[in-house]
Amino acid sequence: MARVLVAMSGGVDSSVAAALLRAQGHDVTGVTLKLWGGAQDSGCCAVSDVEDARRVAAQLDIPHYVFNFSDDFTRNVVEPYVDAHARGATPNPCVACNRTMKWGRLLERTRQLGFDRLATGHHARLVTTPHGARLARSADAAKDQSYVLALLDASQLADTMLPLGDLTKTEVRAHAAQLDLRTATKPESMDVCFITKGGRQTFLDTRVPRAPGRIVTAGGVDVGAHDGIDRFTIGQRRGVGVALGERRYVIDVDAATSTVTVGERRELMRDRVQLDDVVLLDKPTNEQPLTAQLSAHGVPVACTFRAHDRVVHFRAPQPRVAPGQVVALYDGDVVVGGGIASPTG
Repeated sequence: MARVLVAMSGGVDSSVAAALLRAQGHDVTGVTLKLWGGAQDSGCCAVSDVEDARRVAAQLDIPHYVFNFSDDFTRNVVEPYVDAHARGATPNPCVACNRTMKWGRLLERTRQLGFDRLATGHHARLVTTPHGARLARSADAAKDQSYVLALLDASQLADTMLPLGDLTKTEVRAHAAQLDLRTATKPESMDVCFITKGGRQTFLDTRVPRAPGRIVTAGGVDVGAHDGIDRFTIGQRRGVGVALGERRYVIDVDAATSTVTVGERRELMRDRVQLDDVVLLDKPTNEQPLTAQLSAHGVPVACTFRAHDRVVHFRAPQPRVAPGQVVALYDGDVVVGGGIASPTG
C-alpha cells in the first residue's frame, strides 16, 4: 500500500477519490489548495469548499491540511492568463493550473513530504505500458478530463493516481451517497475559479490596458471599431460588433496593430495547426493515424503529427484553433502528448 496525498477540492469527485483509496488500504491524507484570494463564486478556494473538504476528510478519518499557494497561482496561472489575452491569444487556465500547481507545486510538496503518490478526482485513466504509465480517456466519455491533463509528462504520471478513471459520474455520486458524504449532491463547478460567473470581461478590463483598434475583412475593408483585442477570440461569431448581412467569424487577431479580422466560415477553416510547448510521451511517426481533441469538450478529429516541425495535419479541414488553446493527441484512447496552438498557425 502507498502513502497518498489526495487533492480535495471540496467536490464529490475528489471526496470519492479519497474514500476509494482509503477503502483500498492506502495511507491517505487530504489537502486543499488555497489558490485565489480575490472575488469568486466557483472553484476550490471558497471558504465553503475548504470546509466541505475538511468535513469529508473527518468523516473518512483521514488527516486534512490546507496549503496556501496563492502567490504561485497568481504568478503561474493568473498573470499568464491576462498576458495571453493582451496578446490576442485564448489561454486555458485549467491546463496551466494542472501543470504548474497540482502537478507542479503540489507534486513537489508531495515528494518533499515523503508521500508515494499524488491523487486527484479527475475523470481519466492511467494505463500501464512497456514505457511506463500513460494517460487515457475515462470510462465516462461525457465527463472525460484527459484533455486538461494531456500536457503532463512521464515523470508526473509515474507519481499519480486517478481512482475515478473506471467509474461514471453516476457511479461516483452513488458511491458518495452510499457513504453519506456531504458532497454527494453538490453541483459541479465548471467555471474558471478566479473569475466570477459572467465577469470575464470585467476581470480583464481592470488588468489589460485599453487599446482601441479596427475590425476589417480578410480583404482589408474597414467594417468597424473595437476597444480592445482581449474581447475577441478566433472562431467567435456573437458579439463581434459588425453587421454585414451574413454571418462573420473572427479569423485573426493582430495584437501589434490592434486589428481584428472577420470573415466567412470558409475563411476560418484550416488543414493544420502548429504547436508550441509540445509534450510527447511516445513519439509518433509522421504518418501514424492519431486523433486530436481541440477543446475540452470537442469531438476528436483524425490527424497525423510531424514532430520535427510540430505540425498537426487534419484529415479534413477544421475551424482554426485559437492561439493559446491546447491540442491533445491520442492513439486510440491513450494520450500521446499535445501542445499549445501557436500564433503562427
